[in-house]
Amino acid sequence: MKARSPGSHRSGLKFVVFLGVVSLFGDMTYEAARSITGPYLAILGASATVVGIVAGLGELIGYGLRIVSGVLSDRTGRYWLITILGYVLNLLAVPALALAGNWQIAALLIMAERLGKAIRTPARDAMLSHAAHGLGRGWAFGLHEALDQIGAIVGPLIVAAVLAARGSYRFGFATLILPALLALSVLVAARITYPQPRDLEPSFPVGEKVRLGPVFALYLAGVSCLALGFADYPLAAFHLKTAGVVGDQWIPLIYAGAMGVDAVAALLCGRWYDRWGFPVLFAMIAASAWSAPLVFLSGPALSAVIGMGLWGVGMGAQESIIRAVVAAIVPGERRATAYGIFNAGFGLAWFAGSAAMGLLYDRSRLALVVFSVIAQLASLPLLYWVHQRLKR
Repeated sequence: MKARSPGSHRSGLKFVVFLGVVSLFGDMTYEAARSITGPYLAILGASATVVGIVAGLGELIGYGLRIVSGVLSDRTGRYWLITILGYVLNLLAVPALALAGNWQIAALLIMAERLGKAIRTPARDAMLSHAAHGLGRGWAFGLHEALDQIGAIVGPLIVAAVLAARGSYRFGFATLILPALLALSVLVAARITYPQPRDLEPSFPVGEKVRLGPVFALYLAGVSCLALGFADYPLAAFHLKTAGVVGDQWIPLIYAGAMGVDAVAALLCGRWYDRWGFPVLFAMIAASAWSAPLVFLSGPALSAVIGMGLWGVGMGAQESIIRAVVAAIVPGERRATAYGIFNAGFGLAWFAGSAAMGLLYDRSRLALVVFSVIAQLASLPLLYWVHQRLKR
């Protein structure tokens, strides 16, 4: 193996931290909003079915349209421009929720925020993968996710404090303009400091023409099963409120706790994946499959809290290991395209699962739980086959 250049390692680490800080402020903005959109939609008159469909459709947009953004990023090479445009829409749609007068307008803004994420994510992840080359892919993506999740913890704490002090969802959304502007400022600084992130990966194969092979397709199928059964937080928050499991002010705090678990899990999973590979992912999926039973069939609040902790474990694995594996399978020149296609399939499965679980919740919470557990565990044999293919 070729020795890593200390200078390249330091530059790669700095770039990962730069993007991590952008994500920190970004998540402080939109994850804070995500922690209360379920109850907010309920206040505006939406049903559980509407909440499930809005959450799922938002994820469909947020993931499904990444295929367009990914292909466009690779074909034009304008990774920074596409990333910045996506972040602007992604972040500024959140404080605009304070102005929503009904659930229909709120739903449109929620989907606009997801559209911004669709635009910027493939290009950003492609740039991040070049820095990950010299650090260890699991560690680089895990470190980025950990910084990301610090914001996801702080943001819900901010809106929880606002709800406790003012009892106003609208004022909570309005305060999120501050972290949104901070994220955009750091992003511009990163663009100035690192105009060509692809230089961080010396083996970047300029001009190489490759196809995304069967291993990539098999991997996408496995991860799509995981997405199909992974309950979105707005539906869980809707349950916590309407079932009276906890008070309103505790809902964003529980989400903040889950994001803290996510951050720690991302760091540990990233390190462990670099050392032991796929078995770490298998263990994380088996653990997160217990989330839905504990949350949606919960009696005491403690069961729901434990369930959301396991939900955070699953999120940490998704945002570190699952992204790292894509970079390991696909050569550099097709990486934004691969992330776009990968996330499109993931988002389609997430949308189908979220919509189905919203419908099931209105009829039978037990059926929702059975669906969630079976779908997540169905990913294991497919991912095992990928593991065996990569070992050859």
